[in-house]
Amino acid sequence: MREDTSKFPAESFKDSVLSPIFYDFQEHFLEAMDAINTAHCIMLFEQGILTKDEAERLLAGLTELQEELDLSAVQYTGEFEDVFFYLEHALTERIGTDTAGKLHTGRSRNDMDITMYKMKLKQSLLDLHDHLHQLIETLIAKAEAEKDTIVVAYTHGQPAQPTTFGHYLAAWIEVLLRDQQRFLHAFDDADCCSMGAAAITTTGFPLDRHRMAELLGFSRPQLNSYGCIAAADYLLHVYSALKILMTNIGRFSQDLNFQSSYEVAQIYVPNSMVQISSIMPQKRNPVPIEHLRLMASKGIGYCDLVMTAVHNTPFTDMNDGEDPVQMAGLQGFDEAARILPLLNELMDGVQINTETARRRIAESYCSITELADSLVRLEGLSFRQAHQITQALAKRAAEAGVSSDDMEYRWFLEAFQESAGRKPSMDSEELQVRLSPEHFVAVRERWGGPGPDALRAQLEIYRERCQALHDSFLEHRKRQDEAAALRKTLTAQYRGSSGA
Repeated sequence: MREDTSKFPAESFKDSVLSPIFYDFQEHFLEAMDAINTAHCIMLFEQGILTKDEAERLLAGLTELQEELDLSAVQYTGEFEDVFFYLEHALTERIGTDTAGKLHTGRSRNDMDITMYKMKLKQSLLDLHDHLHQLIETLIAKAEAEKDTIVVAYTHGQPAQPTTFGHYLAAWIEVLLRDQQRFLHAFDDADCCSMGAAAITTTGFPLDRHRMAELLGFSRPQLNSYGCIAAADYLLHVYSALKILMTNIGRFSQDLNFQSSYEVAQIYVPNSMVQISSIMPQKRNPVPIEHLRLMASKGIGYCDLVMTAVHNTPFTDMNDGEDPVQMAGLQGFDEAARILPLLNELMDGVQINTETARRRIAESYCSITELADSLVRLEGLSFRQAHQITQALAKRAAEAGVSSDDMEYRWFLEAFQESAGRKPSMDSEELQVRLSPEHFVAVRERWGGPGPDALRAQLEIYRERCQALHDSFLEHRKRQDEAAALRKTLTAQYRGSSGA
């Protein structure tokens, strides 16, 4: 066999793999690595693994790197495999190899990488929460303002029953609150620190894994060291939750597209969200709705990429769950960061074409279910009898080409007498009341219904849930901030300084 005189890295390997990873790391993970380096140094000193002089020199060198080195301007040459080795070299140049080399005591790139990924994911989840919380608050306020606005509820693309726009929005709110809850659970999976696992099996050095978790803003260390570097379910949990949100938003967007169409025209999209045609002067194109649907589909694609990349990988440290896949997943969060503010402004501005909605209700006879129910309650009929009577009434009106507003009382009398064999006690005035969408909504006061009291109770529950979830995320954010402040304080203290 010929002597191998090639040098690392091969040009194709550098260009295809190492260089993109280097630049992605610069943009997304450098802050987390800086935090890990500082926290690890502090922990090593507190555990007596570093002397005071070593800790002082390391912390001074790390601070200089963080303040003076503009890593974003560094071009990848292949001289150093990745950012980790580049920074280790830069630190060595400042404080010497004898001291700089001690920073890596008891750790590996394995536990560092997973911890950095979790830190970035946690920040992404906190940022996503801010957007989603704002959207939910907007929808709650909108639902309150539109609690009496009558709209048509559709099933199978056809007018089904009257409800209120507030009740319709409440269904959205409930789904989005479940999305928030899923993100909170996913955050908990990512909120366990992998530091101290080293390559796989921890180390013989007396590291304090709980202290590292505290210094980095985690609620706890992950227990099993093998799982720290092998388990990728934290990724699956996060991106499953994100995929569900994107799916829900895609469905909402499709419904908005349907209800704002010319043929349905129940929802009016404000001019600020409408583009005009380049050739057809009459066109109002609410294209932001289409972009919402498109961005949600893209977000789903990124989530699927993460889960597909991980689904059949070995249970060990592997590149399939590392930088390239992490970056793809973060693009899903980028889509969410574009979608949620757009959806928030759109929903804040949409209005209901009330006249159109009422006309659709009358023309489709979709309030007639309540007439059937009323015949059961007031006339003592079975529901099947009442259903037959109202079905015959709707058929007769349709044949005559009139809406429910113009139904003739005699048609009702005929249908009732034919089925019940007697006259009804309901007069013509009562018939119109029972056919009105306002009455339809008003009597539906069952738990979760559109009736005024029922909807008021729903919105109050949603406000409480929204605030409770918000408080939980604020606690998580507070812990991250407190950890950053603690690292800064201890860095100053262990360097023998009161400030920098």
